[in-house]
Amino acid sequence: MIGIASDHAAFPLKQFVKQYLEEKGLEYKDFGTFTPDSCNYAEFGHALGYAIENGEVEKGIAMCGSGEGISMTLNKHQGVRAGLCWIPEIAHLIRQHNDSNCLVMPGRFIDNDMARKIMDEYLNTEFEGGRHQLRVDSIPVCK
Repeated sequence: MIGIASDHAAFPLKQFVKQYLEEKGLEYKDFGTFTPDSCNYAEFGHALGYAIENGEVEKGIAMCGSGEGISMTLNKHQGVRAGLCWIPEIAHLIRQHNDSNCLVMPGRFIDNDMARKIMDEYLNTEFEGGRHQLRVDSIPVCK
């Protein structure tokens, strides 16, 4: 199960992401926004972040205008490793080296064709583990 979330600026991209996931036969849960009306990206980023942390969804795909705000929000969650991608090569690396469990895309800066390429790369790349596991294990903040 893949969770998706966006703000108003990336709402058109989120609609494309839903179409893409349906074409691939992948199940998803939409955490909002549900309209193109102005909204707060953090509300939807936190909803997705909690769902990743509690295992309701395995991975996430999130979007906002720049991708930065929703990425910052998602990365406040200890169980989330969100990476902002605007080209497929970065999507490959955040999966291969960082075991990213949430792809973030900038809705105002990429078109649907680029989003498709990024999602293809993200969803088809496995975590390499090994030396990278030690780095991933050091990401969470200990209390």
